[in-house]
Amino acid sequence: MNVYIIGAGIMGTTFATLAKEFAPDLDVTILERLDGPGEGNSWVFNNAGTGHEANCELNYTPVDEEVISVEKALKIHAQFNVAKQFWAYLVGKGAIKDPTSFINQTKHCTIVSEPSINELKLRFKEMSAHHFFENMRYSDDFDEIKSWIPYTMEGRPRHEKMAATVIETGTDVNFGALTEKMAEYAVQTLGVKIEYGTHVKRVHRSPSGTWLIETEQRGARVQHKADVLFVGAGGGAFPLLKRSHQPFRRRYTGFPVGGRFLQAPISEEQANQYRAKTYGKAKVGAPPMSVPHLDLRVADGQHYLLFGPFASFKPVLEKGRGFFDYLRSMRLHDIPGLLNVAREHFPLVSYLISETFKGKKSMLEELEAFAPGLSSKFDWKPVDAGQRVQIIKDGDLQMGTEIVVSTDKTYGTLLGASPGASVSPEVMLRCLEQMLPAIFSKEEAGKKRKEIFPEDDLETLIHNPDRYREIRDAVNDQLGIHPSAATP
Repeated sequence: MNVYIIGAGIMGTTFATLAKEFAPDLDVTILERLDGPGEGNSWVFNNAGTGHEANCELNYTPVDEEVISVEKALKIHAQFNVAKQFWAYLVGKGAIKDPTSFINQTKHCTIVSEPSINELKLRFKEMSAHHFFENMRYSDDFDEIKSWIPYTMEGRPRHEKMAATVIETGTDVNFGALTEKMAEYAVQTLGVKIEYGTHVKRVHRSPSGTWLIETEQRGARVQHKADVLFVGAGGGAFPLLKRSHQPFRRRYTGFPVGGRFLQAPISEEQANQYRAKTYGKAKVGAPPMSVPHLDLRVADGQHYLLFGPFASFKPVLEKGRGFFDYLRSMRLHDIPGLLNVAREHFPLVSYLISETFKGKKSMLEELEAFAPGLSSKFDWKPVDAGQRVQIIKDGDLQMGTEIVVSTDKTYGTLLGASPGASVSPEVMLRCLEQMLPAIFSKEEAGKKRKEIFPEDDLETLIHNPDRYREIRDAVNDQLGIHPSAATP
């Protein structure tokens, strides 16, 4: 069977790798617009690099009249556990020699000021009662919080009431490096083919039922034929869906959101003082991806601090593509959905427009409010992050990601954003289950699945503490994540 994948980012490369692991006889080809794997949104500074497992993100535990919902947090944490199983498998096989080349243990903290302290206490009480978060700690003691995350507290007056939670076993993930190493393994060991510099213009069905993929490769027009097609091209998935003639294409429209960070290089000694990702609370009307956070990042052995993100309305589908690409992707039936979002989410739209024109001075002021004194401690510069395209489905703005598969299972795509890369192995496993169910009926595929994913059932991980701890401890040991290692 001939399987084509559009996009050599973390999603497409994971899909290809898993497909060939389960069914080595598949003919798998990836088409990538850029010149290497993981150079789009997966690249290290195009995302925050948080291993999202709901340790510190308040938007994953919404509160309604003092009732906190943890269901989304439990699902995301379980999905990340499945992701770590796959990455530990790659390390165990020697496909990735050194896990620290892509994943580094980093405390996950949440910090709030006085108006939100009761909410954080409630969150801690509900979450720490579950085995996923049994190692979470809470404090409203100034000195204890300072020992966890000194850069957020050193310049803060002691009378200012703050509260924080910490989990020592969080992670910083370089998804670009992970994608690059996985692509190398997929090509050299599994036989996946990747064609770079290939811009896919259109996909459509032929009379015989195969998918025709119209591309431009290094200035030449080239057509490919696929029995099964998966589109994992980030924001670029929307125009391809529109041109695919799939009946569900009219239900989806893309809502692009850009982002920026403040970035500062720091020494290893300084990094050891602040080995953390610290999340605060988003402003009213801000999108979930704009929750302010101060992160330690590791890239190619160098250490950085990142603060942000600062959202913006940037009408492009992907970083490096222009406004006219987005305009050409639009259809008349998309206009009512966009107008409905503008009306129903006017505070969000206003927020994005105001953020778009925010300069470095205003960005530093926000950093100063989050971590007093830090804006002058390091040499900060604004950097552009990757481009996110949120889903407008049936006229309503959606947060998160969604797998969309045709009824004949020959076309699949992934739309939306966060938690995205963090849960890519679990999401791509589910996508394979929908698109290529026959491969899982073979005994060899079943054995390989258990080798890669000792436990991929989310409900088992959520409801069976002993099984979860068994899996967690095994994969953490393989990846070099240990409860005491995050404390300097």
